[in-house]
Amino acid sequence: MSDYILEMKQITKEFPGVKALDNVNFKVKRGEIHCLVGENGAGKSTLMKVLSGVYPYGTYSGDIMYNGEVQKFKQISDSESKGIVIIYQELALVQELSLYENIFFGHEILKGRSIDWNETIVRATEMLKKVKLKADPSMKVKDLGVGNQQLVEIAKALSKDVKLLILDEPTASLNEDDSQNLLNLIRELKEQGVTCIMISHKLREITAIADTITVLRDGSTICSLDATERRIEEAEIIKHMVGREMDNIYPKREKREFGDIALELKDWSVFDPIKNREILHKVNVNVRKGEIVGIQGLMGAGRTELAMSIFGNPTGYKLTGGELYLDGKEVHFRNPKEAIKKGLAYVTEDRKGNGLILMQDIRYNTTIANLEALVQGLAINENEEIKVANSYKDSINIKAPSIEQKVGNLSGGNQQKVQIAKWMFAQPKVLILDEPTRGIDVGAKYEIYSLMNKLVAEGMSIIMISSELPEVLGMSDRLYVMSEGSITGEMLVEDATEEKVMAMAVKS
Repeated sequence: MSDYILEMKQITKEFPGVKALDNVNFKVKRGEIHCLVGENGAGKSTLMKVLSGVYPYGTYSGDIMYNGEVQKFKQISDSESKGIVIIYQELALVQELSLYENIFFGHEILKGRSIDWNETIVRATEMLKKVKLKADPSMKVKDLGVGNQQLVEIAKALSKDVKLLILDEPTASLNEDDSQNLLNLIRELKEQGVTCIMISHKLREITAIADTITVLRDGSTICSLDATERRIEEAEIIKHMVGREMDNIYPKREKREFGDIALELKDWSVFDPIKNREILHKVNVNVRKGEIVGIQGLMGAGRTELAMSIFGNPTGYKLTGGELYLDGKEVHFRNPKEAIKKGLAYVTEDRKGNGLILMQDIRYNTTIANLEALVQGLAINENEEIKVANSYKDSINIKAPSIEQKVGNLSGGNQQKVQIAKWMFAQPKVLILDEPTRGIDVGAKYEIYSLMNKLVAEGMSIIMISSELPEVLGMSDRLYVMSEGSITGEMLVEDATEEKVMAMAVKS
């Protein structure tokens, strides 16, 4: 039997106006952890969709060799029947169903014409044990955290007798602990004979876990690096990904004096009626003109809740105390529209769910937050709208054929740029960025970091929430640390270390 479980030969896949894959060659050894990396739009997910049958045989050219045989998958069930299972970044679980129902959803255990629920529960319990998830199989998925939901997805894959497991950005939404647990599980699956392909933008994870690293760029295979022979450094991967050396992932800006306080919170306390508890307790933070203030903390610390409560409280939290000041004047926002009018903008962490309208094009999404600026008489000046959208497309390098491109068809990095363009057009004084680089590649990250530097140089104030501690330390001028809804520390970035920040993040 060949050493290679998978060989994809000269795979070419085209969409209208775009060649997503151009003669890609990709080989995976049996029993290895093979990491697939590249910038957003490089073709990683497209290649895996070809492999799994999402893009069926006949819609691409080239050959898929699996276990030495040419495969012609016409749908996902065809690849799954061969033991190839893909888990996407957006988990495909039914929140209202139990764990055991989800694990065998679509491949139910039958007894005659009926589902054998007893056997389903027994087998589901075995799968949960394999992924080390101590949970009642009858509990609903919605009652689990994101990290444990990821384990349920893997249990579901194991129930299909998986031989080749594909993980697309598996740790993108996980905290450090959950990420490490998942990586450990992937190593254990390797020991059990499961071959893994992992797509990730987190290069620290890649270098820690990969046996082989394949780099795609602009739809072509650039190289495959053997990590079992030597240590592959992040800088080498970045060079292959972007086609140039990047000495510093975080672009530096000139040291300067900051302006007056642009936004300030005093004793800000918030109650969540759904959770029936206080989620923010006497929070005191401020940001000056021209300053980037980072907010760090573990998942559940209250960072996003803080941002949402400031931005007109769209989630219906109850403010129980405190004041909010913009440019020294106390303000009260009943909704996001009022916050936007006063110069506040919020780039949400969930760009697909809350930040963008995926079925609409770049032009629509760019201008939607400030349509009043384009009104002429009783209608929108479409010529001016086109000029605005093209201007932002060019100035922040949104990679798309035109502004008529649907946002849902863009890569994650370019979607994020559209979301930022939307708020730039609204001309805010204070910009809140919630996980601004989640799920995007190092090249797109650098462009967003450079844009942040440009905005603060022009006098804007930025509050950046991020789960990636190196990002906070690399981009902030000053940072606050949160734990359990309270501020547990504040420091200048030059005084901060990862150890100091983490010590504050676990305070109660």
